[in-house]
Amino acid sequence: MDNLKETGLKREIGVWGLSANIVNIIVGAGIFVLPAIVAEIMGSSGIIVYLFCGFLIALVMLCFAEAGSKVTRSGGAYAYVETAFGPYTGFLAAIFMIVGSVFSDAAVANALVELIGLAFPVFTDPVNRFLLLFVLFSGLAFLNVVGVKQGIGLVKINTVAKLTPIILLIFFSWKDVSFSNLYWESAPSFSQFGQACLILFFAFQGGDAGLTVGGEIKDPQKTVPKAIFFGIFFVLILYVLIQTVSQGVLGDQLSENKEAPLAAVANIVFGPIGFTVLLVGAGVSMFGMLSGEILNLPRVIFGLASDRIIPIDKLAAIHPRFKTPYLAILIYAGLGFTLAALGGFRQLAVIASASMLLVYFGVSLSVIWLRKKQQFKSGDFKIPFGYTVPILSAGIILFFLSNLNGYEKTGLVIFFIALSVIYFLMKAIKTKKLKK
Repeated sequence: MDNLKETGLKREIGVWGLSANIVNIIVGAGIFVLPAIVAEIMGSSGIIVYLFCGFLIALVMLCFAEAGSKVTRSGGAYAYVETAFGPYTGFLAAIFMIVGSVFSDAAVANALVELIGLAFPVFTDPVNRFLLLFVLFSGLAFLNVVGVKQGIGLVKINTVAKLTPIILLIFFSWKDVSFSNLYWESAPSFSQFGQACLILFFAFQGGDAGLTVGGEIKDPQKTVPKAIFFGIFFVLILYVLIQTVSQGVLGDQLSENKEAPLAAVANIVFGPIGFTVLLVGAGVSMFGMLSGEILNLPRVIFGLASDRIIPIDKLAAIHPRFKTPYLAILIYAGLGFTLAALGGFRQLAVIASASMLLVYFGVSLSVIWLRKKQQFKSGDFKIPFGYTVPILSAGIILFFLSNLNGYEKTGLVIFFIALSVIYFLMKAIKTKKLKK
């Protein structure tokens, strides 16, 4: 039976609509900051890192497309992993999804505050920075507790408004590009390449959310792979051009403009007005991303608590007046604020990338396992070339994760062990209650 009859949804999203959805989600706050960090690590050879990250995210999204065609219940990545490997791995995937999002929000909040500090130096003071972060997270939390209508209003920062200043900057920057700044004086080391890949992946993650409209896609077997190709190709070209013009215009100075590298380029190309426009554009994009995350992610926590995947029933509480999951919103915003206050963009972005890479690793493996457990039905999307894509995706993810430093690896292992202990304690308590 067609999903149309099962869900009542209309299949109206075509290739270009789905491609635009993918682009809108991927192109967020990270690209306004990361060109400088990539240049610091890789010098003028940073473009190869973009190509590699784009290749990985294309593989990952193909895995999401196949897993999503076979597992139709809500939950996204954790639903696919749980269906393939059981409740324990599903629990781990759910927690790492939330952790990755919280760290991502904290990283973007740091970048936003640093951006504001350029315009208003008073916020570079640690105390004022702390207060600004508090106002930012508490304000967004309050807005979303009061009602979803108010929250969704902030999220309506559309793709055109986000991309227009970037595309204009790319178009007009070529007259100021010095091609000597693009010359590779030496090849990067394997270690440099791995470090740059790990942090740059922060700017590529999230595209899987664009596939959650699966029940409304026309002819998904053909539309999904085409939309992934066009969406990722556009993002990749956009990112490569951003890095190229930034490196070409600023040269060695690119790595010195970590707060707002694109605004520094605009200052040379357009003058002070261009600097201001890009600065405001970056700030709007970052704030829009935060508002969207604090609208959506607490509802994921609410759903996990409602389904008893997270053993804290109070997180499923609904405000008696505003009818919103207020405790989940407050907890999520509180965690984001705490992490933002304690860390800087670079460290938080690496942890966010690592957490989401673990989730993507689970999805890649789930494709292999679901193929063995389930027969393909009419309407299911199947990745071509056998197991090549999921195996290659899992292998590249392991390479990315291998570039975590010792402290980060130890932290992930300890967190993994702690989650495992919590899960099995929950299971033991539940079993004991059932026996009574």
